[in-house]
Amino acid sequence: MLTLSNLKTRRVANPRLRLRQFVGRFCFVTALSALSAMGVGCMVGPDYVRPVVEQPLQFKSQPASGEAPLMATEWWRLYGEPELDQLIASAQASNQTLRQAVARVDEARALARVAASFLSPTISLDPRFLRERYSGNRVSTRTGARQGRAVTVNDWLVPLDLTYEIDVWGRVRRSLESATAQAQASADDLGVVQLTVESDVAQFYYNLRALDAQVQILKETVVSYREQVRILSAQLKSGLVSPIVVNQAQAQLQATLAQQRDIERARADQEHALAILCGRPAPSFTVAPNPLHEASPPAVPPGLPAQLLVRRPDVAEAEQNLVATNAQIGVATAAFYPTFTLTGLAGFESASASNIFDWRSAVAAITPRVSFPIFQGGRLNANLEATEAVYRQTVAAYVNQVLIAYADVEDALTDLHAFSDEVGNLREAVSASQNYLRLANAQYKFGLVDYLIVIDAERTLLSNQLSLAQAVNFQMASSIHLIKALGGGWNQ
Repeated sequence: MLTLSNLKTRRVANPRLRLRQFVGRFCFVTALSALSAMGVGCMVGPDYVRPVVEQPLQFKSQPASGEAPLMATEWWRLYGEPELDQLIASAQASNQTLRQAVARVDEARALARVAASFLSPTISLDPRFLRERYSGNRVSTRTGARQGRAVTVNDWLVPLDLTYEIDVWGRVRRSLESATAQAQASADDLGVVQLTVESDVAQFYYNLRALDAQVQILKETVVSYREQVRILSAQLKSGLVSPIVVNQAQAQLQATLAQQRDIERARADQEHALAILCGRPAPSFTVAPNPLHEASPPAVPPGLPAQLLVRRPDVAEAEQNLVATNAQIGVATAAFYPTFTLTGLAGFESASASNIFDWRSAVAAITPRVSFPIFQGGRLNANLEATEAVYRQTVAAYVNQVLIAYADVEDALTDLHAFSDEVGNLREAVSASQNYLRLANAQYKFGLVDYLIVIDAERTLLSNQLSLAQAVNFQMASSIHLIKALGGGWNQ
């Protein structure tokens, strides 16, 4: 920015010449701005290269055969549950954690636009008025003689101030690259939150259904136990059984009632948690009971290579953080080089407001400036070393996230196959327990066994039925975890 005295000495009396100079200077500035915006000049610092990470061709628990299936965004439709579809739609529309993630994406994208704005000149309108009285006893700088009288000067100035950094070394472009990568990382974080919310809704939904199945089993068992207590109480009055048998039956009934109440409490807690995920108040949120008995997860198609992990949003987020940190090394490196800046002024200046917009009042100035960093006490070196250290941390975080992704898929595949086998074994155990109870009741009626055998058979059947309901839920949960680990489902 030039001083008022410099501006006065550079005025040109001819208005047309003034106009040509005014236009010429600003065309020059505009040309420089365009050249810099097109990327004229180098970009210091390393260009991003993805770190090398070992990629297995297949998973141990799922041999790859055939081509990999296409991925599906609405993966929950693989389960064919209309109620689950409605719950996930409600969570997508009203979940507050998801809304926070969306707002973070908006913030990051706005900051990226802020970084992009530095590629353009900064122009501001700064009108001002100065009224200054000069002393009559001042000394003239030209003649050295004392001025004889005081002078009051009015100065009206309506300038457009311009400031622009010529991005010779790519500092601004590297900053934009970093901000853009951070915005993309924020969008990938939104994908992480969205996938987590969707999978949590599915998990809570099947938890509720599994608890409904256990409540149904316990209710049916309680009805049977009540009838046994009634019959044994009548037999006790007739002297056919001893009091110890009745006490055993009553103890078993009360223990089962307590177990039923505990499952009902757990079911209510799960429903309340699901209400939060769906963005609904718990008191007004209800999911109708729907026992989970014969449900089975969608079959995992062959051909799930490790390359599907590139769809995992957490891996993508870790890589974008790496891109952003890599670009910051360029910003830190550019600080070692000279900074080229243009400052300019164009507008009108007059001693009177009546003719300030006359072309003879036009003023313009442009000042190129270069700044060389000479000595800053090692600050630039330390800043570069710190940035490179952050980059190494981010590389380690990215590689670790990829390894976690591989382990998640392998764990989910292992669990899914194991729980599928467990469900089959427990179904056979329930069938055998039913036969055991039937034979125990028959032998007790004929006096061949003690009533303790009947109690043991009933407990065995109840335990296996509850274990089967839990195993079916674990099987569904492992299927959901596999889809989450893959970053989404697959097209059938």
